[in-house]
Amino acid sequence: MAYCEHFDVVTRGQGLYEVTDRVEQLVAESAITNGLCTVFLCHTSASLVIQENADPSAKRDLEKWLNRLVKENDEIFTHTSEGPDDMPSHIKAALTATSISIPVIKSRLTLGTWQGIYLWEHRRSSHRRTIAAAIL
Repeated sequence: MAYCEHFDVVTRGQGLYEVTDRVEQLVAESAITNGLCTVFLCHTSASLVIQENADPSAKRDLEKWLNRLVKENDEIFTHTSEGPDDMPSHIKAALTATSISIPVIKSRLTLGTWQGIYLWEHRRSSHRRTIAAAIL
């Protein structure tokens, strides 16, 4: 049995946007009791991560750390047609992930107490990001 669906997330620039509730809703709609939920981001300049959802400082620190690791305006970048955050956003997505898989047990995502699913927007401007979910 499989249940597949897409949903969009509108971002307001760089940052982590929690999508846990939406993915949990899809798992509930699927009527699949035990299986696997795979979540895939259909973009190359954003990513998906499972991260702490209790203390907002964890998200801020992650963003600061990744921006320090991959700086804008690096002279080695040639892919800059969409601005100084263009190539850095692709590198950040390559360093993180565009898909994650989470076990479904007893009709629920098997996430830890402080874990949430996040779309990590790496671009400075607003975007509409599409996420595909498959529950098997």
